[in-house]
Amino acid sequence: MSLTTTTHANFRGDARAALEFYQATFGGELTTLTYEQMQAVGDPAEADQIMWGQVLAPNGFHVMAFDVPGSRAFDRGTESFFESLRTDTIEEATTAWEKLSEGATVIEPFGPVQWGPAYGMLTDKFGITWVIDVAVQY
Repeated sequence: MSLTTTTHANFRGDARAALEFYQATFGGELTTLTYEQMQAVGDPAEADQIMWGQVLAPNGFHVMAFDVPGSRAFDRGTESFFESLRTDTIEEATTAWEKLSEGATVIEPFGPVQWGPAYGMLTDKFGITWVIDVAVQY
């Protein structure tokens, strides 16, 4: 079993620039997927924005980021990051989801998604927003 947590920074149109900056600062590999690539365009003006991105460096640095779509409320002061919990198995992710969801507000229900075997988002009873998913190789 493998379980990791990673800071998931949220932006409004600046995710690509931020990830490029972090890559230049810490090294590592930059991976990005746009809303268009994921066939999830809500607003055509946002098609090239980042739906999911990360910088992962051999030195241990890891950050994920995305551009919050305009259809969703966003306040940099209250939602500037998520805690991303990634597991190797659906069972492990399901267990974490079930425990974290006690008293939580579900933002995206947990279940299969286009880009992976399982994904969900919730804000726990302490006000921390968690993104839980099963790792896939890109």
